[in-house]
Amino acid sequence: MSYANLYEVPGPRGIRRNRLLAGVVALVLLALAYVVYARFDAKGEWAADKWTPLLRGDVWTTFILPGLAGTIGAAVAGVVLAGLFGLVFATARMSDHRWIRVPAAAVVEFFRSVPLLLLIFFAFFGAYMLIGVNISAFAAVVFGLTLYNGSVIAEVIRAGVQSLPRGQSEAAYAVGMRKGQVMRLVLLPQAFRVMMPAIVSQFVVLLKDSALGLIVGYDELVNRGLNGIAANFKNTIPAAILIAAIFILINLSLDRLAHRLSASLGTAR
Repeated sequence: MSYANLYEVPGPRGIRRNRLLAGVVALVLLALAYVVYARFDAKGEWAADKWTPLLRGDVWTTFILPGLAGTIGAAVAGVVLAGLFGLVFATARMSDHRWIRVPAAAVVEFFRSVPLLLLIFFAFFGAYMLIGVNISAFAAVVFGLTLYNGSVIAEVIRAGVQSLPRGQSEAAYAVGMRKGQVMRLVLLPQAFRVMMPAIVSQFVVLLKDSALGLIVGYDELVNRGLNGIAANFKNTIPAAILIAAIFILINLSLDRLAHRLSASLGTAR
């Protein structure tokens, strides 16, 4: 694949300059990593007694696995509901009827603009004032994840559909299809191939954003795993490194899944 249309291919001098800059950056990063390692070592953060608890089975069954289950549970519910929210409001934003299109746009823009932390906080503490019912921390987290990420996904879907050539819909209308059929059978299947990397990337963001549930005491990986382990064993840095590694592995798995989906959709095209 050629990238000449994206940027000018560097010549010999440009290649030498890029290699020099890459070497300098690598040295700076190595020096920074050494400073971090030395500072932590001076504070005893690499001592065996701080890492040994992370290898105990009861630590995993008491803190890490329940927290991971909470994170995955909120993320799965958020993915499903945000996907439905995004599909509905993307379709509404593309409606021919102004009385549908304008309110849908207002809803999407509003929830894209409000910080997710405030949505979770408002859902948890404001539900009783509005409906007279106290909702669970899980429901508050899923509420925030759905509205914020669903609004972003709505814009991704709308952009994906509108990026398709107009000839696709015109040909469908020419054979007698209605707008709903054109959207469902012609436009969305093609648009999803284009949108898949962006949608999966947003789902990765959603998974990481579930950690904001700690503001309302939700039992997710950061709250249960990091805070729980650190409170019991006084090993905040090792626990944070472990929790970060778990998030990285999950996100890398999702990224690999996205590549496989993109490849399978590309071959099925």
